[in-house]
Amino acid sequence: MPADLFFDQEEWHAAYLLNRKKPPADPPTLNPALRLVPMLGGFLARKGDGEPGVQTIWIRLQRVTDCVVGLQFMRQGSFRVSGV
Repeated sequence: MPADLFFDQEEWHAAYLLNRKKPPADPPTLNPALRLVPMLGGFLARKGDGEPGVQTIWIRLQRVTDCVVGLQFMRQGSFRVSGV
């Protein structure tokens, strides 16, 4: 299944960018995109590691969402620092 069934394009792009990987032109499949999320918190994704837990995925999904919001602010030009 393609990742865009679960993630918005901005979300799977953010997961790649936060892992310092170049996002592919086309949506990746769901499993590789989803495994990038817990890798933000130290999950190594080695062959014998098993699958990440729900809590690990949830916490790092919040980081991906924060990144998406930041990217949206930057694109809109809404980022202004006042009072500095």
